Amino acid sequence: MAEFTSSDDLRGATFTEVDLRDARFAGVDLSGAVLRGVAVADVEIDGPWLFDGDHFLRVNGVDVRPFVDAELNRRFPGREQRGAETPEGLRAAWEVLQRTWAATLDRVAALPAGAVDESVGGEWSFAQTLRHLVMATDVWLGRAIQRKEQPYHPAGLPNDDDGGGTAAYEDTSVFSATSPSYDEVLGARASRVAMVGDFLATVTPEVLAEQRSNPHAPQYDETVLSCLHTILDEEWEHHRYAVRDLDALASASEDK
Repeated sequence: MAEFTSSDDLRGATFTEVDLRDARFAGVDLSGAVLRGVAVADVEIDGPWLFDGDHFLRVNGVDVRPFVDAELNRRFPGREQRGAETPEGLRAAWEVLQRTWAATLDRVAALPAGAVDESVGGEWSFAQTLRHLVMATDVWLGRAIQRKEQPYHPAGLPNDDDGGGTAAYEDTSVFSATSPSYDEVLGARASRVAMVGDFLATVTPEVLAEQRSNPHAPQYDETVLSCLHTILDEEWEHHRYAVRDLDALASASEDK
């Protein structure tokens, strides 16, 4: 089976009458790709940046992004608040998000031992997802907004593909070389949830408008508000992934 990696430059390539059945594309850039006369039965597309910018995703001439966004809001009540722009709106958005996560954590607590470390389809396990959210909070709140020199919790999980790789982390030795226990992950996660809540409790419109350096690309500026929006987007996207994989684990268990 052929395998293509970042060392292969396939930009502008043309694929004609090629059999791509069961192919897997992970971390690829398909911007501007055109697919004509394709068979797409049982195709699954997951793009975390689907709603970023003034772009489109057309299927048979129809931009499907608005439909996808509306359906995700229906499935995950409160998600529609992730673009709040006022201190009050942001606080409400964070509260409903954490109630959503609390219900999911209760669901996970009822699973068999070891389930939190199970991977589905090569994706992060539930524990790893929480570790990544610890890291995301440290990057966008601790590093970007609060400008801490060393904001990172050792339990955090960096992502080499996260908008600039590990450039934002500077010294990756701060991260644990071994996987922390789930209790340690829960502790780290709780501390970061509290950090965001504490910041939102006193934030003002003036602070939201302040400029900060993008932690992955310091040559570009962000506002405090846009940094908070990134945190909310990360939270909702990874909650969606977590629920997707929990459903898959439950289905596999029922089939045994």
